[in-house]
Amino acid sequence: MTRLVQLVRCFPRGHLLACFALVAILGTALFSLADTQAGSDTATVAPRPLELPAPTPRLQAEVPSTAQAPAAPVWDWRELTVASGDTLSGLLQGEGVTPGDVHRLVTADDRLKTLTRIRPGDVLRVALDEDGKLVALEHKVSLIESLHAELTEEGWQVTEQVREFERQMRYAEATITDSLFLSAQRAGLTDNMIMQLVNIFAWDIDFVLDIRAGDSFKVLYEELFLDGEKVGVGNIALAEFNNRSRNLTAYRYETSAGDVEFLDTNGNSLRRAFIRTPVEFARISSRFNPNRRHPVLNTIRAHRGVDYAAPTGTPIRASGDGRVEFVGVKGGYGNTVVIRHGQQYSTLYAHMHRFASGIRPGVRVRQGQTIGTVGMTGLATGPHLHYEFLVNGVHRDPLTVQLPKAQGVSDQERQQFLVYANRLRNQMALHAEAFTLAQNFH
Repeated sequence: MTRLVQLVRCFPRGHLLACFALVAILGTALFSLADTQAGSDTATVAPRPLELPAPTPRLQAEVPSTAQAPAAPVWDWRELTVASGDTLSGLLQGEGVTPGDVHRLVTADDRLKTLTRIRPGDVLRVALDEDGKLVALEHKVSLIESLHAELTEEGWQVTEQVREFERQMRYAEATITDSLFLSAQRAGLTDNMIMQLVNIFAWDIDFVLDIRAGDSFKVLYEELFLDGEKVGVGNIALAEFNNRSRNLTAYRYETSAGDVEFLDTNGNSLRRAFIRTPVEFARISSRFNPNRRHPVLNTIRAHRGVDYAAPTGTPIRASGDGRVEFVGVKGGYGNTVVIRHGQQYSTLYAHMHRFASGIRPGVRVRQGQTIGTVGMTGLATGPHLHYEFLVNGVHRDPLTVQLPKAQGVSDQERQQFLVYANRLRNQMALHAEAFTLAQNFH
């Protein structure tokens, strides 16, 4: 005690008084807080939750999982580009796939048969498992079509994916100054679109003899995009052609039955029920002539048809929709096909080299469908098609006979077509106005 007194006396008296005052203040404050908490009947203090530190990644890895997801199969994907002369079998066998597995793949689903018709430049993606077995294949059939096949316990499962083009309407117009082809090219039309335009109006305009300087056309057509990039052009939706003061208009329209027709403003078809020439790129070697001398028999014998000279093997097209009435050898006609078109009309195709697959009596054919190839069977001095056109059993000159028009839109759809046509007309008017303003500005 004496030592403590001595130690205290060592400090200045002012410092000691300050320390005693501070201790007194702290003591008073602590007693006051204790009394407040003890006297409160309604105030409660929520217990503070115990905060644990988040487990480190190492700790998580050390904790065993009770529900782990099955591991994804390990596949080795390889990309194969088809070169000239390559076959599917050769490409896959080069990756270690057995011929038996290739056969099982292409015969598993009819859609996989397209793999046997791969072309140079096509790209295949194939997947092999850890044992080197083919387990999946992808084939990009076109810009928008792809085929995916995957091997499951039930066998090969096939899915098809078809992307939709983004379509935007574009407009072009031109006045013909030299030729239709050159004028259309300068207007920005592709070769394919020029052929579309020709085929649309081919029933009413002879594009070899009828075109004159000053004729003009307007077209509203589709441009095709994928992922914002232009990949091509689509169909002509609306076309107008001014030829020798004739104003022709054609609307592309898909009927409820799925048929695509080009119709005039009233919904009538522009095409005829028959095409004039059943052989493309052929020359007329003999015309319809009741008093012609036969080149083989050397006698006056009526020539009741038109002969189209063409190389052997040139495709022959059915001139109209109808039902095959006769297929076989018909005397001096040689290999012959006869098609009946309703009650009034029939057509005959003679001296054929061979018949197309599936052409037999009773089969229905469509206009433009290939029914055989040019030959020189029967009484013929060279390869050509002899073509006859009969109305109610009477021969008519195929080059001059008045051809009936094809049926247009049905009465039930006519109002729907008229609304659609009006919308296209309005679109073309807006594009034409913008085109004129742009031309005047420049």
